[in-house]
Amino acid sequence: MPVLPTRLTPRTGTVLLSLSLTACAAGPTAPMRIAAGLTSQQLCTGVFTSAQPPAQVLSENVLGLPGMAWTEPLLSYDVDRDTRRVSARFAGGFARQSTWLDGYGCVLLPEGGAPPAFGALPPVAYESPWPALDAAAPVEPAPGPWRDLLDRAFTDTPAPPHHRTKAVLVVHRDRIVAERYAPGHGIDTAMPSWSVAKSISHALTGTAVAAGRVAPDGPTGLPMWGAPGDPRAAITVDMLLRQTSGLALTHRPTAFDPSTRMKYLEADPAAFAEATPLDVAPGTRWRYADGHFTLLSRVLRDRLGGHAEDVVRHARTTLFGPLGMARTTIEFDVTGTPLGAHAFSASARDYARLGLLYLHDGVAGGRRVLPAGWVDRARTATPGTGYGAGFYVNVADGDVPGWGVPWGLPHAPRDTFFARGFMGQYIVIVPSLDLVVVRLGPSQVEGDDVRFMDAVMRDAVAALGK
Repeated sequence: MPVLPTRLTPRTGTVLLSLSLTACAAGPTAPMRIAAGLTSQQLCTGVFTSAQPPAQVLSENVLGLPGMAWTEPLLSYDVDRDTRRVSARFAGGFARQSTWLDGYGCVLLPEGGAPPAFGALPPVAYESPWPALDAAAPVEPAPGPWRDLLDRAFTDTPAPPHHRTKAVLVVHRDRIVAERYAPGHGIDTAMPSWSVAKSISHALTGTAVAAGRVAPDGPTGLPMWGAPGDPRAAITVDMLLRQTSGLALTHRPTAFDPSTRMKYLEADPAAFAEATPLDVAPGTRWRYADGHFTLLSRVLRDRLGGHAEDVVRHARTTLFGPLGMARTTIEFDVTGTPLGAHAFSASARDYARLGLLYLHDGVAGGRRVLPAGWVDRARTATPGTGYGAGFYVNVADGDVPGWGVPWGLPHAPRDTFFARGFMGQYIVIVPSLDLVVVRLGPSQVEGDDVRFMDAVMRDAVAALGK
């Protein structure tokens, strides 16, 4: 059984419950194997995709996760820069490995498994629909309200928990008005998306709709749900995007919940999610869970050709290339399914380019990238929530049930919609102000640091004199 912390706190209690549930579901060694898998994958991405020091990645992106701090004395790792592989162990055993593959980012290997043989990728032409985002250096504003915004955003608390801001980028009327990076980061640094990936997956789904590969209101076509009379066959792609499938998927803020097991223990995460039974009728309940976008990712893989290289080729030619997102990487599992719930990496400017696409109703450089009406789907609230389709919307008051944080950003205009990722990753889009704001960094404040981001938006609105 795992070595457990001796001092109990409310968060620790949640961790212990999750450890117990995980152990019951996947055997008593599951928590140790999850810890090793999570560590190897986060270190691989941090070192080989983001070019950060391993010790810093471990401290900020691993041990900063809920439930992981107590594992520090028991974790060990090795970074092999020649093979671009990371090995992690828990308590001297339970070894897991992740490997970096050119064009695909880091892949977590099955226990004892070999790297997948993903296909070679052709070169792609990256366009530049917003030339102002191609500046050779960060755009540091002159003294005034925009510089004050950056100063406040990069002023951290003297004691834990820390915000750890790595990048802030403000684009107004398609021009950068404020931009700053933490030491070791810059305009080319690709930073983890966490759940901002769900918003990128919404865009990728839109390009598949435009290509005639996916019908948003049609069935998913997932094979496990194809048996006669299976009620899960009624689940649509739109329900996955809105997280209203009715499946008994769960998502808890710990490092050992069933969602984390799906991502860091299962060799085929989508198959794990696909086996989930219904809790309620499809379309009748909203429940946030990574499993929805894991299933969507399997749908996209299958509809785009069935292989990882098909997904990357499509993403580059229909989305990343037309937007100039040259610093964006999709991570995959060993089955070639994109990790569309949580594992993209991109530079702050690439995240801003995605925001500009949605600000301009799916059009970039005069070219329609997303189908007409696709952005409206993203920012139309799912009934009874502050969530649209892959994006949050700023129309609901109160807190997200069970989260204790607001649905939206109270100091931003009501027409705001935004991508929100774990540990404080944001792309905020405000059509009425012609504004996109990006904030990135591994915040260790509970609640995705939404109140901190709301303060950034308050400063941005004030800087525009609104």
